Amino acid sequence: MPAIRDAVVVGAGPNGLTAAVELARRGFDVELFEARDAVGGGARTEELTLPGFRHDPCSAVHPTGAGSPAFRSMPLGRYGLEWLHPELPMAHPFPDGSAAVLSRSVGETAASLGPRDAGAYRRLVGPYIGHWETLAEDFFGYGSVLNGRFPLDPVQLVRFGLTGLQPVTWSKLRFRDAKGPALFAGMAGHVIAPMNNPFMMAPALVFALAAHAVGWPVPRGGSQAISDALAGYLRALGGVVHTGVEVRRLDELPPARAYVFDTSPTALARIAGLGSAYDNVRYGASLFKIDYALDGPVPWTSPEAARAGTVHVGPTIGDIDTAMKDAVVRGRAPERPFLITSQPSLTDPTRAPEGKHVFWAYGHLPNGWSGDATEAVERQIERFAPGFRDRVLARATAGPPELAARNANYVGGDIACGSAAGLRLLIRPKLTRVPYETAHPAVYLCSSATPPGPGVHGMAGHHAARAVWRRLHRRA
Repeated sequence: MPAIRDAVVVGAGPNGLTAAVELARRGFDVELFEARDAVGGGARTEELTLPGFRHDPCSAVHPTGAGSPAFRSMPLGRYGLEWLHPELPMAHPFPDGSAAVLSRSVGETAASLGPRDAGAYRRLVGPYIGHWETLAEDFFGYGSVLNGRFPLDPVQLVRFGLTGLQPVTWSKLRFRDAKGPALFAGMAGHVIAPMNNPFMMAPALVFALAAHAVGWPVPRGGSQAISDALAGYLRALGGVVHTGVEVRRLDELPPARAYVFDTSPTALARIAGLGSAYDNVRYGASLFKIDYALDGPVPWTSPEAARAGTVHVGPTIGDIDTAMKDAVVRGRAPERPFLITSQPSLTDPTRAPEGKHVFWAYGHLPNGWSGDATEAVERQIERFAPGFRDRVLARATAGPPELAARNANYVGGDIACGSAAGLRLLIRPKLTRVPYETAHPAVYLCSSATPPGPGVHGMAGHHAARAVWRRLHRRA
């Protein structure tokens, strides 16, 4: 008879790797299986355009990774992970060449919003400054509450929740001028939902607080460094990693006491034979992403944008909301997309040949949309960086079909592995007491489809591993 493993993990994205590490740290015998030829999932780095230009096909900037309670508890630096910080974490330019900025300094951020709104920003973030570790543990750790662990600071968490449950559109009541609402709308835009949805202020405020506490860094060498560090640590703990192995049925895997899936819910149901268990899961909007090899830096008219690792191109909260509603609600491609852009080679010279740069930009589209949005994306960039096209040496484009082909978790191109609009930001993938457990007593889900949702932070894997340990401990 073959030996029975303690745990088998399917999918080597950040959550699958984290779940495997957490179980191995508890003394479990762990094997991990990944369909692609390398680990990484949404945290990968590849030469997509020209030799020597190293691009991140999905995630690139990692405020929640640098501030993740799961990652911070691991010696990932020993396995090659090094965080590099841009001069400014983020800039949000306007057509007149000015910009709101998100800085490591609360004062610099507040001042960028104008004299009438500087105090409003300080009052908004002030109660949480100096409390990032506790707040992050409770915010990213609300999955732990589902696993039986109470918040470290419930009073602070409730205070944060009362602000966070508000739609971002309410920020127009807090700020008197345009830059404050635009700054928060841009941060909320990472969630891919309209600005009038409830709870949208919560992730926006987390991104702001993360910038002040841990920054918005990039890993030296690209996002692959995060995945490689997790895999290196897993191997050091005795875990076994198999790549190039696509799992189609549960009985293809070695016998184990627990199976943990870093996959979409529908893929889990298909592989584990759970029937219609996740038929009601709703997948969200997608995006159109372009990776660029450039002959020089992006020629932003805003000096602040030229110094920032991330640049949000809106510009106003109204413009951002319109673009989001087009993609998420109306089911059409926005004429003027809201763009999230990243310029990691400003901070990490290893990403491109000397004097050259890598840059990426994406705008949002309906799930499954097919077509070419290059013109709309570049027209929007040119509004804030005239002459941008003249610096393009090569580009690699990916719409919803290409994104889904690259990563099976991105159903219809949904990089969040399930809609995050409204209550779906909290109730993932469906209403149940412990979202990491399934109807099969030995099968668990740990992908971004579960709390606390999308992002390269490993917390869903952390909570799923805790659920595995609790159930197996009860049996023992």
